[in-house]
Amino acid sequence: MHLQTIAILSIALFTAVSVLIGVLSRRKADSMENFLLGGRNMGPLLTAFSYGTSYFSAVIFIGYAGMFGWTIGMGSIWIGIGNAVFGCLLAWLILAKPTRRITHNLGVRTMPELFEGRYLSKGMKIYAAFIIFIFLVPYAAGVYKGLGSLFSVIFTGASPVLCMAIVALLTAAYLVLGGYIAAAWNDLIQGCIMIFGLLCMVILIVSQPEVGGFSEVGARLDAVSPTLTSLFGGAGAKTLLVNILLTSFGVWGMPQMVSKYYAIKEGISIRIATVVSTLFALFIGCGAYFTGSLSHLFIEPDASGAPSIAGGYDYIIPNILTQALSGGLFSTIILCVVMLLLLSASMSTLSALVLSSSSAVAIDLIGSFKPEIRDTKAHMGIMRTLCLLFVGLSFLFATMNISFIVNLMSFSWGVVAGSFIGPYLWGVSTRFITRAGAWCGLLSGVVIVGGLLLANTVSSGFDAAKSLAPVFGVAAMGVSLVVTPLTSLVTQKMKYPAAHLSKVFAK
Repeated sequence: MHLQTIAILSIALFTAVSVLIGVLSRRKADSMENFLLGGRNMGPLLTAFSYGTSYFSAVIFIGYAGMFGWTIGMGSIWIGIGNAVFGCLLAWLILAKPTRRITHNLGVRTMPELFEGRYLSKGMKIYAAFIIFIFLVPYAAGVYKGLGSLFSVIFTGASPVLCMAIVALLTAAYLVLGGYIAAAWNDLIQGCIMIFGLLCMVILIVSQPEVGGFSEVGARLDAVSPTLTSLFGGAGAKTLLVNILLTSFGVWGMPQMVSKYYAIKEGISIRIATVVSTLFALFIGCGAYFTGSLSHLFIEPDASGAPSIAGGYDYIIPNILTQALSGGLFSTIILCVVMLLLLSASMSTLSALVLSSSSAVAIDLIGSFKPEIRDTKAHMGIMRTLCLLFVGLSFLFATMNISFIVNLMSFSWGVVAGSFIGPYLWGVSTRFITRAGAWCGLLSGVVIVGGLLLANTVSSGFDAAKSLAPVFGVAAMGVSLVVTPLTSLVTQKMKYPAAHLSKVFAK
């Protein structure tokens, strides 16, 4: 059967299942609480897969895995390990229970509402909502990155925009219909596709004569360059450490990830979700970076040491796949499964980002200035409309390649995580954080990333400064984590009444 025929049938089945879940979930998404959080009664498997699939978009398979696998080699696998240990296991152990309890005590549904309830500051809620709106929408546009490269290989001559349109339309369909419940069920299915697709991809690539099986991987990479088998990345150790810190601890302050804690059931569900999400992240992260580390066995470097292929680093993984999975019905089917893997990874991340962005406007901004519409049918209509609007905006930004939006993507993760991680982590973990301390932490993201960007642009130019975006993000998170408690210690005279703290931290 022709490759394109199998691909079309795969997409058609994938589409039918996604939309059907949205239709079936519509009745349950009958209130803002249910639409946004699934009634705070989501099971551990749904929540764990929702967390894991929101964590890993197509960018890790196409962008990061190819780039770091090529430049660092086997050492890049440490990024996947760090994501699992710090971004999942440690995050769930430290944050899940107190976040779930405090958001339930205060009746809040979003991160800006959490800041308002914890620190008794409406201004803090509005500021946090603007940060989410400004930086998460362009970040969502980056989710589409890399999809077109593999899609254009399968559908020869087709525009990459078509693949991005499929992701946008499907995500909008089930998200607008069923909200978080539909997204969570689709995340479960998409997570299973990601596991199966990655497993098939790794096995088939390793079995190619260029690799010679798992037992030959180390020797063949070492023959190309000993740095590719260096335990900690050799000369790329600094880059490795920065990206481990950014991608592992950054999720601690990202609202689309934190919201998973709000929605899960209490008790044993949290423990199960902790284990499942960690194992999922370990497999997906390590598998993706392991695949990227094999790139030198399939692609020759050019005179500068970069991969000698059109499209650069983003086309490393598609190039490997087309070499390893060319010809034969079985290989064709596996290539289509990998295509669905990338679609799944993108849709799950996009749906989480859109829910966070939409709620920031519908609940935190509009709800603040028009409290009379809270939780009405009109409010639900606004929320659904905004979901549709934000999916459309992210698609538009991705296709138009507007330079301002593209540049904003590079810094969005660092700004959002750097703004929220300090006030959120310390705020749900301890009682002594003051409003002044929280404000200092919140301002860190914009001030540190913006300040470092300006200073490096003046001294070295914008392109050089943009390449340091991960470093700026890590610096912003570090400052937020430090200045929040230090400022609170200095301003202890401004601490909150015992009655308020008792309500926040009540068990």
